[in-house]
Parts: sequence; structure tokens; C-alpha cells
Amino acid sequence: MRADTITLKKAMSLKSPEIEELKQHFIQQIESYKELNAYIHTPQINPNDNGKIPILIKDNICVKDSEVTCASKILHGFVSPYNATVIDKLQDSNLCPFGRANMDEFGMGSTTEKSYYGRTKNPIDTSLVPGGSSGGSAAAVAGGLALASLGSDTGGSIRQPASYCGVVGLKPTYGRVSRYGLVAYSSSLEQIGPITQNVEDASLLLDIISGTCHKDSTCANMESTVTFSKLDSNRVFKIAILEDFLQDASHEVQNAYFDTIKILENMGHSIIRKEMLDTKYHISTYYIIAMAEASANLARFDGVRYGNRIEGNNLQDLYFNTRNQFGDEVQKRILLGSFVLSSGYYDAYYLKAQKVRTLIKQQYDQIFQDCDVIFLPVAPSTAPKFNATKSSLEMYLSDIYTIGVNLAGLPAISIPVVKNPLPIGMQFIGKAFDEQSVLDVAFGLEKELDL
Repeated sequence: MRADTITLKKAMSLKSPEIEELKQHFIQQIESYKELNAYIHTPQINPNDNGKIPILIKDNICVKDSEVTCASKILHGFVSPYNATVIDKLQDSNLCPFGRANMDEFGMGSTTEKSYYGRTKNPIDTSLVPGGSSGGSAAAVAGGLALASLGSDTGGSIRQPASYCGVVGLKPTYGRVSRYGLVAYSSSLEQIGPITQNVEDASLLLDIISGTCHKDSTCANMESTVTFSKLDSNRVFKIAILEDFLQDASHEVQNAYFDTIKILENMGHSIIRKEMLDTKYHISTYYIIAMAEASANLARFDGVRYGNRIEGNNLQDLYFNTRNQFGDEVQKRILLGSFVLSSGYYDAYYLKAQKVRTLIKQQYDQIFQDCDVIFLPVAPSTAPKFNATKSSLEMYLSDIYTIGVNLAGLPAISIPVVKNPLPIGMQFIGKAFDEQSVLDVAFGLEKELDL
């Protein structure tokens, strides 16, 4: 079903009338492929954005005078009074926000089934999930409904849908891109990043949205990246592989992994075999920390300061009625997060998870003493069918290869290495703030595969 579209790189050279034609083209495509449900609503042409290149925005990133709901009933009708920093940076570079991408409610999910606006479908095969939580962003780019999109990655929410949909997804280093204006789920883990048709576009968009922000204390005091002009597909790297991680992957993913390693070796890269802490510790650590932070961050949505208020006979009823608008998955994570932060359990769960997080970060640092990047699958399987996971735990296990990157705050990029019959993505993980190496090695592989 994929529609041919112009790339972001090419769009940067278009004249204003051609850009407006491009916007009309996307509006027609969105209406023609409404079944995908990648957009929460069909975008409207904004005269103030004439001549600016359209970029799809995930529905948890604030755009001034635009509704931002995080795909949740509790925020239905809420209009943002300000722009996220990344939106200001887009507009300063002759780009503009164009539409809201569907997502799992508050970013809590791996399939984009947990949305108040209904599930998004994978454009490769509409019986399959597009991944999550940035499933709308990935499905729109893969289906030719958007040039490129901004998503957010808390534990793989950019890379995993990019893998399932056969596009490129980049998770920058924590602090590389401002989080100001991103509705918080897990503040110490999440990063805004691009989902694009190719590595060049990902590099281009990263350079635009990155850089210091005085409104965000977690944003590094560094200039914007300059990766696009320095892209080099001929660089040779020392690449670490973690074969012991592969035991949880399907045969298709394992075959794609080892086939790609052979290609990388033929390109001149050095392959170094390494080991790391069992993925079950990554899963446990990530979900304890993420749910604890979600519990704290989502406490503000109470119908008093934020949220679609549902009145009651007293204040307690108001809280209960309003917060009952959260979906089941969000309520579950808030409850678990409150539990691990509660008196008597804080030391046993949350504090211990933070210690293991430090250990995971140290293990990455040790591996990087001998190599430049790490090569791993993005997901243990290709995109599953809807309702394939019978429990939340099964859904959480689909993140086993991506969450360690967020715990350590590292950059990583997902690129497709197989497109037929179903896409399979692999990821390169780099040292902190070394997006250039991650992009270069991915750019070289992309050119070699020529999918």
C-alpha cells in the first residue's frame, strides 16, 4: 500500500507553491487511507505556514493553539498554549507541524492499540500492528502519508515501530534534544526523535531539532548537531555483537541478524563478540523506573489543574471520576508505579532498580572501550497481528532489545535490513553524544543493502 513520496532532503529544495501542493497531496492520501488511522484527524492548511515543509507530530508534543491529547480521553479538547522547543526549531528552519500522529495513550504501549482514537494499522499489512507507542508516526511515513515525523522514545517507542513498518527511526542521546513541551511519561528515559524514510532524512531532522534549551534542565548545553553535512558511508567501525541476546528472537530475526553481520564484515567493519547482563534484568529495571516516574508525572491530571473534568459530589469523587478516564494500561502503570514508590517498598524495588540501571550503564561503557558501536535487533519478531499478546507482560517483552539504550541514555538508530515479506529492523547503538558514528554506519549499510 506504500505510496511514493518525495524525501525530506528533496523537499528542502522545493519552492513555496510546490510545498503547498505537497500538503494537499498528503491531505488526499490521509483521506484515501483513513483505514490506517495514523492521524488523529486530517490536518488543516495553516496560512501562516505557507511555504513551510510539513512534518507530522506525535500527539504528546505541544503545538501552540493545537489540541494535544496524548491519545487519551482525559485530555480530549485540551489546546496547548505554547510550542515545544522542537516545534520552534522546526519553524525556524522552514518546516512546520502538520497533523497529529496517533499513539498509545500517554506513550504506554507497544502496538498503538491503546489509543482513545482507535488502533493504528500497519500499512505493510493492515492485519498487523504498526508497533508503538509512536505507531501513528511510523505508519504514516511508511504508508506515504507524511514526509517525516517526530516521535518520542521512552523504551523503544521510535525504533520498534520503525522496525515493524520498514522505515528509519532515530533515538538521540538523552539531553541531545529538548524535552520542553513533551508531555512527560518517564522523564529520565524519554527523548524526542525523527522517524523518516532514510538515514539522510533522519540526520537532517536531528540537526534541526537538536541543541541547547534554557527551558529544559535535562537538555545538554551543546550546540545543534551538524551530522548531515558530515555523513560518511565509507567509515570503518569496530562493531560489537551480543549473540547471547538472540535466544529470545525468532528464526527470521536471527537469520536477518547474522546475514547482516556478514554484510558488515564484507564492508570492512570489524566484528567483536561481547556479553552483557541478561535482558530479564533490563526489563525489570526499566518497568520499575518507568512506572514510578509515570505515577509521579500523571498525578497532575486530576481535573483541577489539567484534564477533562468530570464533576462529583465532593473532591474525592471529582478525582475518581476524572482519573477513571485513563485507559486500563495507564491505570495499571500508575498503580504499579505508586506501589514501588510506597513506604516499605521503595528500597526493595525502586532503589534496587536504580542500582541495576547504573550497572547496565557501566556494562555499556565497558563494551565501548573495545568498540565504536553495538549492533542488535530492534524487536524479537516481525510485526505481530492485533491482539496477539495475551498479557501486558508479553507486550513488555517486545521491548527487550531497546530499553537498555534508554536506561543508559545512549543514541540508537533502527534501519530496515529486510523488507519482504515483512520488514525487519536492526539497530546501531553508539556512545553518548556520538550520533555521527551511529548515522554513518547506518548510512553505509543502507547504501549497501539498497532496499
